[in-house]
Amino acid sequence: MTKLKIAVQMDHISSVQIEGDSTFALMLEAQARGHDLWHYEVPSLAMRDGVVSARGESVKVADEKGKHFQLGAQARRDLSDFDVVLMRQDPPFHMGYITATHLLERIHPKTLVVNDPTEVRNAPEKIFVTEYPDLMPETLITRDDAAIRAFREEFGDIILKPLYGNGGAGVFRVREGDQNLSSLLELFDGAYPAEPYIAQRYLPAVRKGDKRIILIDGEAVGAINRVPGEDEARSNMHVGGRAEKIDITDREREICAAIGPELKKRGFIFVGIDVIGDVMTEINVTSPTGIREVKKFGGADIAALFWDAVEAKRS
Repeated sequence: MTKLKIAVQMDHISSVQIEGDSTFALMLEAQARGHDLWHYEVPSLAMRDGVVSARGESVKVADEKGKHFQLGAQARRDLSDFDVVLMRQDPPFHMGYITATHLLERIHPKTLVVNDPTEVRNAPEKIFVTEYPDLMPETLITRDDAAIRAFREEFGDIILKPLYGNGGAGVFRVREGDQNLSSLLELFDGAYPAEPYIAQRYLPAVRKGDKRIILIDGEAVGAINRVPGEDEARSNMHVGGRAEKIDITDREREICAAIGPELKKRGFIFVGIDVIGDVMTEINVTSPTGIREVKKFGGADIAALFWDAVEAKRS
């Protein structure tokens, strides 16, 4: 395989917690294959006279906590000079994220941007999943208080969260008779003045775990279960969720088979879906995570499978 020049659009590498960071795992594998790595942050993106550039540094990575990176001299470079750009900055999905997709689509597909920036923009994870209503729980997207109250009255026990949030931030369980709903809606109105919210029927199966399944180029390749803490409704690991080894069930393979062709068609090489019980709650295409946990528990080396797919598209 020809050596690739790879630019990684990410939060600064000094902030990375390497034990569970999927971007870092992808960088380690790329480096092991002999590819050149370059690192930049979203605020450095610029476009002038049709040229999309960023200010960043070459980077060497090492799987050693506290000594996990070395940066070269900073410079501004034309991103079209790279073979691959990984769009791996953390959400939330906001206007800054959207603007980055507009800039990066100017260089794609001559420079392969992963995931396809146009399709990322068109597929916010909590909206994209609604294209598969038979695979997901009952869901309401609105910022109308009356509609949310009616939804809670219908199902009694719901999850309410910001539509474009991430990492479990702002996720609330609101049971029947919970007198905090009015205060919560006031809080959301202030925190998210222009955005709808999403309400979903609470799924008791979450106590057994919220499963993250990774798909590479439309194919399921591994999974990890995330079990919420005893006093927590959220299973996200950075708020106390516990990762555990788990297999992919027949039902989950049905879900992956149903969505896989569309993911591949849209240029989504790396996707993480969330499944609770037998339903899918999100399709994560912006900056999915979970690959280090899968490998830790004896599963597939997903970073290697990812670069196999990317290299095939660049050959």
